[in-house]
Amino acid sequence: MIISVASGKGGTGKTTVAVNLTLALQPDHPVQFLDCDVEEPNAHFFLKPRIEESREVFTPIPEIDERLCNYCGKCAEVCAYNALAVVKGAVLVFSELCHGCGACSLLCPEKAIREVGKRIGVIESGRAGDIRFIHGRLDIGQAMSPPLIRALKKNMDPSRTVVIDAPPGTSCPVIESLKSSEFCLLVTEPTPFGRHDLELAAGAAKEMKIPCGVVINRASLGCGDGEVRDFCTREEIPVLMTIPFDRKIAEAYSRGQTILEAFPVYRSAFLGLFENIKKLLS
Repeated sequence: MIISVASGKGGTGKTTVAVNLTLALQPDHPVQFLDCDVEEPNAHFFLKPRIEESREVFTPIPEIDERLCNYCGKCAEVCAYNALAVVKGAVLVFSELCHGCGACSLLCPEKAIREVGKRIGVIESGRAGDIRFIHGRLDIGQAMSPPLIRALKKNMDPSRTVVIDAPPGTSCPVIESLKSSEFCLLVTEPTPFGRHDLELAAGAAKEMKIPCGVVINRASLGCGDGEVRDFCTREEIPVLMTIPFDRKIAEAYSRGQTILEAFPVYRSAFLGLFENIKKLLS
């Protein structure tokens, strides 16, 4: 099973839910944890894995052979991302815009374009007890994370339950993280912003035809719980778990502790969350 944990906005507790769900499944369920929030990965602070391997990731960028190029402009014409511009006597390559699709090199009539690797980040993998752990780190200054997320997800182990900690929001990195997921767990908070962004995230999951459920974090905060539940009822999205607004949980988080470490009683709640997901998929 591949479970993605997502949210329409940052700060809702997405990583908290993903990490504690993973820990609750131990030792009965073999689990692999993927932190796809490659711009700011933080699950390692809580799972504390022993990193065993680090691998650089490169994305293909066009390089022009001026000896062969006749400046016909075909490369700029076929580039959907405006990463190439042909001016008098030169071809300008804007590597920050390039998505590495390869169309320019494939369709160049003079075969004047070859692709060279540009480093965008690293993938680090290891173990946290019996948990297989892997995350990506996007290099500072890099504009696009989806190529790194794609490379990261190539390491998924189909023999294990895979928990994916997706980036916040609903932009391209989130969509890339959710691809191939069997279930999307949406974490929200009972605030106007939380409800609004939950609507966006649920819409994205629906568009991708991924079944989803909701976890309401800080559920007793009291400034929008009814709005969130009304939305879930209206859209027929099940609320699978609630986590109360508890200062002690926040204090444990600030010390780098998971909920299960600080409050083992929550283990049954997270196991129940997993069982509810299984029932919805059966």
